[in-house]
Amino acid sequence: MTGAEFLTVLTTTDSAEKAEALARGAVEARLAACAQISAPVTSVYHWQGAIETAQEWQVLFKTTAARYKALEAHLTAAHDYDTPEILALPVVRGNAPYLAWLTSETTTMTPTPTPTPTPTPPPA
Repeated sequence: MTGAEFLTVLTTTDSAEKAEALARGAVEARLAACAQISAPVTSVYHWQGAIETAQEWQVLFKTTAARYKALEAHLTAAHDYDTPEILALPVVRGNAPYLAWLTSETTTMTPTPTPTPTPTPPPA
């Protein structure tokens, strides 16, 4: 199966706990089917006129292009960085059953309505 309808989305954060919270929140909201946390990595970057070095945890989300905007909004709101890294990379090929699972798990599920109990009339 091919196409850019599937994405891997990458972000980083400064602790394992924050990485897990970002991952869990996105998966629970069905914005990603899966999130993998790689830890720790060393990042070297320019920030506010200086070169910084920091230990970070990478979180890689598996999602669909249709869910990207909602995932980005979720990550932006939940992230504590001023300018969080949020990069979306297209998946150009993938195992068809895996991609079908990814689609299924990122489809917004509507809750099954709870049946309203029928009142029982009092005995005569």
